[in-house]
Amino acid sequence: MMTLTERSVSGQADYQRLADFLNLCEAATYCEYFFTAEELAHDATHPSFDPVGDRRLWEDTTGQLVGVASLWGAKEPIDGFLERHLSLRVHPDWHSRLEPEMLRWGESRLLQIGQARNLPTKLYVHSRDTEGDRLALVERSGFEYERRFLTEARSLLDPIPLAQLPAGFQIIDNTRRVPAQDWVDLYNQTFIDHWGFHPLTVEQHEHRLGEADYRPDLDLIAVSPDGTLAGFCRCCISIPTNAHFGRREGWISSLGTRRGFRRRGLGRSLLLAGLHRLKAEGMDTALLGVDTQNPNAAYDLYHSVGFVPQFAWLSYAKVMG
Repeated sequence: MMTLTERSVSGQADYQRLADFLNLCEAATYCEYFFTAEELAHDATHPSFDPVGDRRLWEDTTGQLVGVASLWGAKEPIDGFLERHLSLRVHPDWHSRLEPEMLRWGESRLLQIGQARNLPTKLYVHSRDTEGDRLALVERSGFEYERRFLTEARSLLDPIPLAQLPAGFQIIDNTRRVPAQDWVDLYNQTFIDHWGFHPLTVEQHEHRLGEADYRPDLDLIAVSPDGTLAGFCRCCISIPTNAHFGRREGWISSLGTRRGFRRRGLGRSLLLAGLHRLKAEGMDTALLGVDTQNPNAAYDLYHSVGFVPQFAWLSYAKVMG
């Protein structure tokens, strides 16, 4: 068997190689996304990510990348556990051969982080429900099924109902920049009762605003009559992905209603407003992800406006240390 070398990302020059590798893997698997070096370099500056310790590269004897593993997650524990999500990408020629070693690296790295903070840890791995080999591997490795997520799509060529807001409410966008702490409070009050919630920080929010695909005019916010931020719908369009695959797709990347403002139709109104914005940008398809066990009936809302399932992701977790 060919000897492989492990290392960390060594500098900016690695990000173009990493983008090329991820796009090769994407072409052989999901054909969902097109990565750029600029985007990957920005992701590595996320406040919760250690670009040296939290990403591992595997290379063959010729120096070709054959595998990349990354650990993502919040710095602070949830329910007493320090949590991380392990992302694995493997060269098509190494499929099913490298994943066990990458899993061991992820477990070892997270245990190292947890021991340094004297905290128990929980590692998550996510996979398409059609990836039988990987699902079998994670189950053999002691991971247990936790959650199912759907990626859903809706044609924007079909009629889109108009948003109907409750009296006195309005929808604005973020072109004038809502104060960061106010938006963070809105987000946290919206998702505090959701699975896997970690409080968002101002630093993390500002990092998101610096991403290449962030558009303040596609970042919609519902405002109550007294000025309280009551809900949001953040849309995004990946220009590189659409150009590469010849698509016109936009995402509803996050949608929610603040506690105390639910059951008034705000979520539906924001969603419809987001669909209209994406259509106005020339998109013909809207995509979103949904937790099938969402506690606030998001699954039913999306189906009521025409979204249909495309494929499923399964989440597995392993408690360690």
